[in-house]
Amino acid sequence: MVTPVTDTNLFKLPDVGEGLTEAEIVKWHVQPGDTVEINQTIVEIETAKAIVELPCPFEGVVAELLVSEGETVDVGTPIIAVGAAGGAVATPVSEPPAQAAALSETDAVPTADEPGMTAPDKPKRTPVLVGYGVKEGTTRRRPRKANGAAPPPAPAPAAPAAPVRPQPVDGRRLPLAKPPVRKLAKDLGVDLAAITGSGPNGSITRDDVRAARSAAEAPAPRAAAGPREERIPVKGVRKATAAAMTDSAFTAPHVTEFLQVDVTRTMEAVKRIRELPEFADVKVSPLLLVARALLTAVARHPMVNATWEDGPSGAEIVVKRYVNLGIAAATDRGLIVPKIKEAQDLDLPGLARALNDLAAKARAGKASPADLSDGTITITNVGVFGVDTGTPIITPGEAAILAFGQIRDMPWVHEGELAVRKVTTLALSFDHRMVDGELGSRVLRDVGDMLEDPLRMLAWS
Repeated sequence: MVTPVTDTNLFKLPDVGEGLTEAEIVKWHVQPGDTVEINQTIVEIETAKAIVELPCPFEGVVAELLVSEGETVDVGTPIIAVGAAGGAVATPVSEPPAQAAALSETDAVPTADEPGMTAPDKPKRTPVLVGYGVKEGTTRRRPRKANGAAPPPAPAPAAPAAPVRPQPVDGRRLPLAKPPVRKLAKDLGVDLAAITGSGPNGSITRDDVRAARSAAEAPAPRAAAGPREERIPVKGVRKATAAAMTDSAFTAPHVTEFLQVDVTRTMEAVKRIRELPEFADVKVSPLLLVARALLTAVARHPMVNATWEDGPSGAEIVVKRYVNLGIAAATDRGLIVPKIKEAQDLDLPGLARALNDLAAKARAGKASPADLSDGTITITNVGVFGVDTGTPIITPGEAAILAFGQIRDMPWVHEGELAVRKVTTLALSFDHRMVDGELGSRVLRDVGDMLEDPLRMLAWS
């Protein structure tokens, strides 16, 4: 018997942090007919900042996916219907919180086992990734029956009930099919909602599923010519990046300065660092010493690590005494800038590991909204694309961004003689409201000097 779907077993898209209003369904990890448990990951969504995995607040059987992959929906929109196994309506454990990404998954809540046991005076909720879990002590066993109690009379046989058809959810039909048929459809990748059943009461049979699979595998007629244009929707990370860069470019007065640097000694230092046991388990690149040089320059010139704020009493420059170092990363979803928090406190091996972790998260699309927020200054490594330099746009809310170009062999006057040296070009863009030309030049020159002679990082730290 199929239980009609009600609001109590619809999971609505939560706000996963920072007041986001919409998200795109990237990938479903479950399909209709699957059994799900509380806190099981069921879907990946993409917000304006990152891809986030959502756990299920119900346990039961997936009745229907209400939103397809690739669709963008508003927060609060039902995205999946879950019915309880055994015919009862699934009851949600909790409501989605405003800051779901900050919570962590925990074990189940203990319950009272014997008659007479009571819950704690002030029941608490156990934190889970989405929601706050069930209250402790709210679940009790049914009291045992007294010995010798007569069994209840058997109910009178009821007249055969008319077949119950699945009820629609948000105007969409729930397919009528037995569990083995649902499993077959899942294994073959067939959407039951797209099939018209030929069985009793319109139910879907195995033959219906196999026929739908065969139709899907039939070769499509080849078009005479491909499209002359492609339209790509601007959404998610790319949409947020475009808005932020436009705001920064037309709000902060940008100035960019350039500096060519002989980094031969830096490349030699990188080679020696790779041989040290402290760096045996991490990848070391020239970016490590560029990051250390910028952190040292920030300590010498704190005003470059600031933000401009317009308040009711007038504008203020807020100088940060900590460095959340952003590293711009190009991904399939667009440009993101994850941050190394409190980077000024890391030693060189710690900074190397942080850079490695940051790159791995960016490539996997696992950077969380917290990883992408609260930056104070940024590095963009355009050299990995074989580019000498560029004029980077300042990350909104920051005062400066350093571009690090490719390192290549060039003729260079070294110790009074012409020689082939390892050379790169640095570019520093800064907000001229906070950083004037003198300060910007000093910061850029300091970074260049430290890359020409890495020992200066020790002398100036």
